[in-house]
Amino acid sequence: MRLRALFLSLLLLSGCSREFIEKLYDVDYSTTNRFANNLAPLPGQFTQDTAALDRLMNSFNGQVKRYWGDNDSLVASKRQYVKYTDGYRSRAHVDFERGVVIVETVAKTEPTKHLKEAITTTLLTPDNPGGVDLYSDSAIELSGKPFLYGQVLDNEGKPIEWSWRANRFADYLIDGKMKKRSERFHQVYYVEIPMVADHANQRGYKYASIVRDASRRYGIAEDLIYAIIKTESSFNPYAVSHANAYGLMQVVPKTAGADVFKLVKNKPGIPTPEYLFDPARNIDTGTAYFYILRTRYLKDVRDPLSLHYSMISAYNGGTGGVLNTFHSSDRKRAMNDLNSLQPNQVYWALTNKHRNAEARRYLEKVTAFQKEFNQGKI
Repeated sequence: MRLRALFLSLLLLSGCSREFIEKLYDVDYSTTNRFANNLAPLPGQFTQDTAALDRLMNSFNGQVKRYWGDNDSLVASKRQYVKYTDGYRSRAHVDFERGVVIVETVAKTEPTKHLKEAITTTLLTPDNPGGVDLYSDSAIELSGKPFLYGQVLDNEGKPIEWSWRANRFADYLIDGKMKKRSERFHQVYYVEIPMVADHANQRGYKYASIVRDASRRYGIAEDLIYAIIKTESSFNPYAVSHANAYGLMQVVPKTAGADVFKLVKNKPGIPTPEYLFDPARNIDTGTAYFYILRTRYLKDVRDPLSLHYSMISAYNGGTGGVLNTFHSSDRKRAMNDLNSLQPNQVYWALTNKHRNAEARRYLEKVTAFQKEFNQGKI
């Protein structure tokens, strides 16, 4: 999913924040450097010029609003896949939280023809984030196994992999399931396709070997990696956020990504969005950042369970946010105070006293998903 541009805000204390002011400890990362050779950034068309990004996003948003209006515009997010095609007249919207695929068109002539093409394109969109530009109306090359394979079943209860089945299902939907709604300046023709009940698990299964490899590489538990992915993106490899976070583990290139490149990979620069939309590289980078949290930024946390809670909280709200929970100005004292508490007290503090409400909820969500994973529910 080569998103050509993304959001512009750089929130240093959100999603996987790097602690620039934190003292760097001496840590030997030679055990992980051998993986760097295979993880060079992909050549891409992304620019670091925020003014250029601003222009590109304004152009994209302008095109969307031109056809859909201010009140009916959608853009991709962490748990919402949105892709415009057909000169911005048609779009696919996969709502991973609700478990529904909505395909729509505002075409004024032959709307059913445009809707059918959009349906088949959506059903056959490949399982390759690098091949889909979410910030234009560019066509999608339909090759390989579809991303929604197994997550959506046709009217016969069959998964959809080939064009003949996608076309037949599209005809079925248009003949009996098509709906119409009126917006301020246009008519919208659409269909809603329910996803299977375990659609999140269907997506998660695909990354099992990648998660296992990353877990072994960095010594981070598999259940934690799965829980982070479930919390961050609901296993949506196309996930993007307002904080310039990308992919399954919602890695921010200029913060966590930069740390991993410098401290683990021994390479200059930062990972590109293209790099982070690759599931294997994304999971490797997110897991490597946990390795940094454990062995560098939070290495002085003595109790393993307290460290576990602190790492999860820091992944979302930064190491500074964790330490600030225990003392607002003195980091050494904050660490001492943290170490004086039992793990359940550390958990309580981070879920009740952390200055950021999102970080408080985040630790609760991740630990709950870890339990689900270990009970076989993820």
